[in-house]
Amino acid sequence: MRLLRDPAALREATDPAEFGKVAVLLGGTSTEREISLRSGNAVLAALQRRGVDAHAFDPAQTPLAALVDGGFARAWIALHGPGGEDGTLQGALEFLGVPYTGSGVLGSAICMDKLRTKRLAAAVGISTSESVVLGGPEDFELAVSRLGLPMIVKPATQGSSVGMTRVERAEELPAAWAAAAQTDESVFAEPWITGGEYTVAILKGRALPSIRIQTPRTFYDYEAKYFRDDTQYFCPSGLAAEAEKHLAALALGAFAATGAEGWGRVDFMMDRTGRPLLLEINTVPGMTDHSLVPMAALATGVGFDELAWRVLETSFLRRLAG
Repeated sequence: MRLLRDPAALREATDPAEFGKVAVLLGGTSTEREISLRSGNAVLAALQRRGVDAHAFDPAQTPLAALVDGGFARAWIALHGPGGEDGTLQGALEFLGVPYTGSGVLGSAICMDKLRTKRLAAAVGISTSESVVLGGPEDFELAVSRLGLPMIVKPATQGSSVGMTRVERAEELPAAWAAAAQTDESVFAEPWITGGEYTVAILKGRALPSIRIQTPRTFYDYEAKYFRDDTQYFCPSGLAAEAEKHLAALALGAFAATGAEGWGRVDFMMDRTGRPLLLEINTVPGMTDHSLVPMAALATGVGFDELAWRVLETSFLRRLAG
C-alpha cells in the first residue's frame, strides 16, 4: 500500500460516512502524553457527537499495524511531541497506507525542530531571534556574550515548553542546560524577549485571528498552558488591522517554508519595536479546554466539534494509490 499526496482530493465532507472508520491517535510515549490524552479524548468525543465512527487508539498500548487489521480508513493525529508530530508517525502511516490529518513527514520533522524551523524562516525573510547552540559548557561563555542576560534555554525538539528555563545569571546556565539536555540532545539559547506573545492558528490554508497571551508566570510554560486559570487570552488580539494582516502573512509564509500543511499554529514574540519574531510552529497543536486553536476558530464562529471535523477533512489530502 502507498499513499499519494493529492491536493485535488482535498474537500469538505457533508456526511460522516465519507470518513469511514477513524482512529484518533492519542497518548503515546512522549513527555506530552498527559496532554495528548486530553486532546485526543476531546477530539474523539467531538467526532462521535458529529456521527463519525471514531475510536481511540493509543500506540503505546496497541501496535500501529492494528490500524490496518482493524479496518481504519484514516487517522486523526492527536499525539504531541516526539514520536507523534516529528514525522516518525507520519512515515509509519505512509508505509501502512493510512491517510492522516495535518502535515506530512517532511513538514512534521522540520517543525518539530525549533532550530531548523528558525533557520528556514530566516532564509525566506521571516524574522526570528538570534540563537546560540549549546553543545555543552564550552558554549556558555559565547551564549552570554552574544545574547546577554536574561536568556531562555530550550531543547530543540520538545513541545509544550517542556525543558525550558529562564536564565538570569551565568551561574544558572549549567543547570538550565542539563534540564534541557535531559529531554533532547539538541539544546539552544535565545535572548529573553520582553514584548507581547502572539499565536496564529492555520486551518486549511487560512490564518485565523491572532491571539495575544498574557501570563503572570515567568513565561508561558507547561503549567500556564494547561492548568492555570489566571492565564489570559485576547482574541481579537488588539493588533491594528495592518499589523494583524502582516502577522497572518508571516504565519502562512513560515508554514509554507517548512512544508507544514493542513492545520497548525505559529507562535511569535514581539520585540521592543513591535516586530514579530518567529518562535516555533506546532503541527499538532493542543485540543484541550485551554488550547489556542479552538479559541481562534471560535472567534470565526467555528465551534470545537466543527473544528475537529474540519481538521479530519485534511486527511483527504492523502489517498491510497491505485
